[in-house]
Amino acid sequence: MSNSFKKSVVLVDDHPLMRKGLALTLDTDPGFEVIEQLDRGEELIQRLDELNPDLIIVDVSLPGMSGLELVKHVISHKEDQKILVVSRHDESLYAERVIRAGAKGYVMKLEASEVLLKAVRKVLNGGIYVSEEVSERLLLGMARGQKEVMESPIEKLSDRELEVFELTGKGNSTRKIAEQLHLSVKTVESYRARIKTKLNLDNATELMVHAVKWVETEHSDMY
Repeated sequence: MSNSFKKSVVLVDDHPLMRKGLALTLDTDPGFEVIEQLDRGEELIQRLDELNPDLIIVDVSLPGMSGLELVKHVISHKEDQKILVVSRHDESLYAERVIRAGAKGYVMKLEASEVLLKAVRKVLNGGIYVSEEVSERLLLGMARGQKEVMESPIEKLSDRELEVFELTGKGNSTRKIAEQLHLSVKTVESYRARIKTKLNLDNATELMVHAVKWVETEHSDMY
């Protein structure tokens, strides 16, 4: 950290415009300093000890290792690392997952810059930041059992199944997904079979069509 009075922040997002926007927002606050901007989670893991940031801001969808897996890796290496996830994905699908993985907050990219700054301050002060709606869902999940508060069939998917589903929707073959997630082809096929069961899909073609439509919907509001 170059200034002891500033909290150091590392951004991990593969969209340059998004990284620039986040950095500009953070630079408006004299208490924060963006010390590095990365586009892949693997690079963060390699440089985590060197950078040693007070806060890491991570996008969910990254090339290679996903943001969700990155959170898990970082927390397993450095348990007290503060991580805030900022993503275009609907918070009802990802917020609870990233909190369970060890992140301390979730903000949607479409939120105003004041919301991002509020979330950053809360996380750095030792709190957890999610929207009121997600906070209520988390409490309901604890009170009633998580299964009862799930609304979308996609929410039934495990973290790894969701990764396979998204990569399928991006047009990746089973072998390519296996290579990217460091799994065997047989394991990926097993995940795909479970996804079809959970989403009531009859075959691989239906799975592909469903996944592509979902990815296109998720990405439609990117810019």
